Amino acid sequence: MYPPPPSFHGYPPPPSPLRPVRGLALFAMITLVCHALVGVVAATIDLWYASLVDRLIVDLDSVSEAEIETGDLVYGLSGVLEVLAYAITAVAFLVWLYRVRTNAEVLSPDGHRRSRPWVIFGWIVPIICFWFPKQIVDDIWYASARTPRPSKALPNAWWAIWISVTLATQVASRLLLRADDLESMAAAARFDVVSIAFMIIAALLATGVISRITHAQEEHRSAAAAGLPPFGTPPPGALGRTPFGGTPGHTPFGDTTPGTYGGRPPGGTPPGGYPNY
Repeated sequence: MYPPPPSFHGYPPPPSPLRPVRGLALFAMITLVCHALVGVVAATIDLWYASLVDRLIVDLDSVSEAEIETGDLVYGLSGVLEVLAYAITAVAFLVWLYRVRTNAEVLSPDGHRRSRPWVIFGWIVPIICFWFPKQIVDDIWYASARTPRPSKALPNAWWAIWISVTLATQVASRLLLRADDLESMAAAARFDVVSIAFMIIAALLATGVISRITHAQEEHRSAAAAGLPPFGTPPPGALGRTPFGGTPGHTPFGDTTPGTYGGRPPGGTPPGGYPNY
């Protein structure tokens, strides 16, 4: 058997390949759109239920018992449907976010302020949920960008609306739980429409964030598959390279200074020189 090739300590391990994200991104965006559509239906039901309650306030006899039961049933089912849509969307978004964070660590190993578990727990731990997720998304945004200083207008707008959604949802839930008369029930139903409106805007902005990050990371994957350096810029002299990557009149492996990529191993030439093959 041939002896194993000599190993030279000092070369960094090869980076892990970027994993595909397009499929997860597509699923996350579909769930966001479906969640927004469910929100439209729920908002319509909220307004219908509020008008039903208004009729009861004006005249209790103007609404039949069957209408009241139907209204309560439809209103309750719309809330259950909203919760299910939110849960599915949240899972799809977090799976996508975890994948792009993994890729972002390959692109920028030292460019992340929070460890990987916070990609999930940062959304559910009280107080810090208001800024940890934004820091994580910002770090992924910068690591994935194909330009040195990418604009943060889109993620900033998305996060501002998301905070509004969170606060408005909390207010709507408390109004509904504390509703002890017909007037407060109608007010809670109408305020829920406000929280749904913020949610729809946030969902549309989130699809934009997903699309931008996914597109950037897929371009990085394509560049890596083509042997291009970061940002997809061909290295100097690439058009005149020999089959082994060198340029005419130069060594085929480029720079031969110790420790450089494609050059001599760290420490210089081994004692006795390289063997003649």
